[in-house]
Amino acid sequence: MTENVHDTRRTGARAFGAERGHGAGASVAVVTGASAGIGRAVAVAFGRDGWRVALIARGRERLASAARDVEAAGGTALVIEADVADAARIEAAAAQVVETWGRIDVWVNNAMASVFGPVTSLTPDEIRRVTDVTYLGQVHGTLAALRHMRARDAGTIVQVGSALSYRSIPLQSAYCAAKAAVRGFTDSLRSELQHENSRVRLTMVQLPAVDTPQFDWARSHLTRSLQPVPPIHEPEPVADAIVRAARDAPREYWIGGPTIQAILGTMVAPGLLDRMMARRAWDGQMTDDPARPREGNLFDAPPGDPGTRGRFGARSRRRVMSVSGTTARGVLAATALGCLAGAVMAAWHLGARQAKPADRRLADRERAARMIG
Repeated sequence: MTENVHDTRRTGARAFGAERGHGAGASVAVVTGASAGIGRAVAVAFGRDGWRVALIARGRERLASAARDVEAAGGTALVIEADVADAARIEAAAAQVVETWGRIDVWVNNAMASVFGPVTSLTPDEIRRVTDVTYLGQVHGTLAALRHMRARDAGTIVQVGSALSYRSIPLQSAYCAAKAAVRGFTDSLRSELQHENSRVRLTMVQLPAVDTPQFDWARSHLTRSLQPVPPIHEPEPVADAIVRAARDAPREYWIGGPTIQAILGTMVAPGLLDRMMARRAWDGQMTDDPARPREGNLFDAPPGDPGTRGRFGARSRRRVMSVSGTTARGVLAATALGCLAGAVMAAWHLGARQAKPADRRLADRERAARMIG
């Protein structure tokens, strides 16, 4: 199912695909998981900049609504109903975008699925489905985008990750594992593209907790209502940061103070964070409201159109900080070197102070020996 909408151009649009010599006309972005939550906010953010946006997701009703949001923002929408777990369907979707608009400048792999519960409560089918969507869905999208981008030696692929790709938490083991797998796949691909001297760009964004509808429709084995682990962020500023990552293509882009803290903390003190997550992340993923285990959207798209935000708006932050992973690691390394240098200097001064009394005692003994002699 597809739906084309009229082409709307805006003066001053940041068409960085065209700026890099990719041809005339508005730039083209593809966003998976674009019918709700972060994906929808990203699609609208591209629309505000005058882009042509292909929206890929399950659920015709939500896709049509998201397309209207993109148009209202000033963009052009192409709706493609597809499950990212279906590799052939995603290949066909990419071909349809190129047939319609001639190229793909940016491909954002955002679609995800999760199941909440202890590892012992999960079934193999549930884990497989989370893997198929959250990990293999990004693999399928990447391969489909590469098929067209490599031919032009141009384009940017954005992998939407999570702080949980570095710092796993309890009760979402399948999701954490899938996000970590995406990071490993992306790192390998990046080296291969560099080996080829390819101009195709690859970036991965690591997200904090965001107020999206997923906490009302994700599969759950828990007996309390779900929530993102606080602090929670509004989806729109996070989406704007993802668009910046698409424009600048840093190796990684860490969005949100909690993301930066979690990643750097895991590098410095992983055992300490294990114990912290055992306490805080367990209860932090649930409210005090009772709930029943539910099937959720793991295998079937739920009805309705929840939009971009979830039910935590009153608790969500309207601003979000972001930094490239390279910069953050550099700051950590500089801090560590500074601490090491300080420790060395302190040890040297301490050693010098301890050496002085000994030197004086030696000199006193030498003077006494000369007097006796």
